[in-house]
Amino acid sequence: MIRVCVVENEALVREGLRRVLDLDPELTVVSEACDAEQALTTLRRSRPDVVLLDMRMPRGGGLRVLEELQRMEDAPPCLVLTTFDDAEALLGAARAGAKGYLLKDVTPEELGKAIRCLAQGGTWFKPSLTEGLLSNLGARPTHEQRGDGHEEPLTHREREVVRMMAGGYSNREIGSALGVAERTVKNHVSSILAKLGVRDRTRAVLKALEKRLF
Repeated sequence: MIRVCVVENEALVREGLRRVLDLDPELTVVSEACDAEQALTTLRRSRPDVVLLDMRMPRGGGLRVLEELQRMEDAPPCLVLTTFDDAEALLGAARAGAKGYLLKDVTPEELGKAIRCLAQGGTWFKPSLTEGLLSNLGARPTHEQRGDGHEEPLTHREREVVRMMAGGYSNREIGSALGVAERTVKNHVSSILAKLGVRDRTRAVLKALEKRLF
């Protein structure tokens, strides 16, 4: 059973999320909070496996929760659930430690998949969001465009892999989708981490987003 904490400013939305999650036999809501201060207190007490986190709340908002959790030992992964398809919000949340980012119009099925993915140590940044992000970042010069980057460019296949990593797919699922062995995907992931100069999948996705690599 995956234990979930729902951190949401609006009572009706919070209740709706609880009811949706209660329909899934593998998920259970163990705690709720309506603002950042209450969330931090609740999370320390209930120790959930995954946190559903609203970003725009009183008393510090979701960003404060993410930043405080980074200081906690064995902090649960946070899935940002928001109304706003906003480039700065997504990047800010990812930099602060969010492991996933979805809009509130997500289907119950995808929400369940995302929660399971985070509970297993993965990330879930919805692919359609990354397209909007890239569009919003279009006017910004990238690292390469400024001429101060030295990273080796990703191959076409590595770009495919990192895009699927952003969508929360496991190595096995990526291999199945691309028609290659799981070991081959692991090699691609290792190459991606090395080329981007990062140590984990979450930072790889974030850096790929910032650099408009997919």
